[in-house]
Amino acid sequence: MEVPVVKLPDIQANKPQIPINLTRVGVTNVKKLVEVKRKEKRPVVLIATFDIFVDLPSHLKGANLSRNFEAVDEVLEKAVKLPVYEIEQLCSDVAQSLLTRHEYATRAEVILKSEYVIKRESPSTKMECQEVVDIFAEAIALRDDVEKMAVKKLIGAEVVGMTACPCAQEIMRDNARQELEALGIDNTKIAKFLHRVPMATHNQRGRGIISIEVEGNNFVSLEKIIEIIENSMSSSVYELLKRSDEAMVVQTAHNNPKFVEDCVRTMAKNVVREFAKLPDEAIVTIKQINEESIHRHNAFAERVATLGELRSEISQE
Repeated sequence: MEVPVVKLPDIQANKPQIPINLTRVGVTNVKKLVEVKRKEKRPVVLIATFDIFVDLPSHLKGANLSRNFEAVDEVLEKAVKLPVYEIEQLCSDVAQSLLTRHEYATRAEVILKSEYVIKRESPSTKMECQEVVDIFAEAIALRDDVEKMAVKKLIGAEVVGMTACPCAQEIMRDNARQELEALGIDNTKIAKFLHRVPMATHNQRGRGIISIEVEGNNFVSLEKIIEIIENSMSSSVYELLKRSDEAMVVQTAHNNPKFVEDCVRTMAKNVVREFAKLPDEAIVTIKQINEESIHRHNAFAERVATLGELRSEISQE
């Protein structure tokens, strides 16, 4: 005896009581394992968190959220068989799959966040250690009236380092000069001493953030982004340090004092240099957040611009 098929009502397809469009409807905090291939290196396995959204027209009560999970699983299953080198491309694939499954939607957005482990050497003793940075990727797929899709991709990282305050250091340098003069030290020797020995100042734990948004098949190296952020503060920080390493980190930072604004400008200059092949239309977002040690507040600076705008400004140096 055949069991009759009961057709369940599709509540989501009903007309809502308040018929307005919604910009984003979806699910957040979806955790998945993602294996990222690397040329001539071992693959990296990320514990990635996905946020996935589509827009919702005014005539539908709700979106079928199970389709979002299906889209992620479908793409990740393919990733097991095909090499994936770019997490932003993975987000792009998921976003396009979302638009295919949600025929009413014109916009799909996928955000991926994860931690990424990099290997580093301590500056003096050269001990190997592992550092953790936060990485993120986004993709937005748009569908026009003729069923064509356009995709924007974004890749970025957030890296922790340290900065030394130039203002307080100049005050301490002036104090040191006055004390040495009071001891009768020759001005030439004072100048040599102040040049060789960096003065004390207060420090901040800095967080540098860079993201780059591109269209099409333009490749953005995540490793380069991380390296640019690390090299744009007063000094890198390390998980494992011996005393000689600590001395070198402190001396490096105090020989290279920077305001929060300096860090953003340095990152901008290095982005222009390192990503010479990217088009002028690429959108760059650069942020620096310094957690002050002698204040309760944090210092913040940001620049959002196209790569073409940055190139134009820096060429006028």
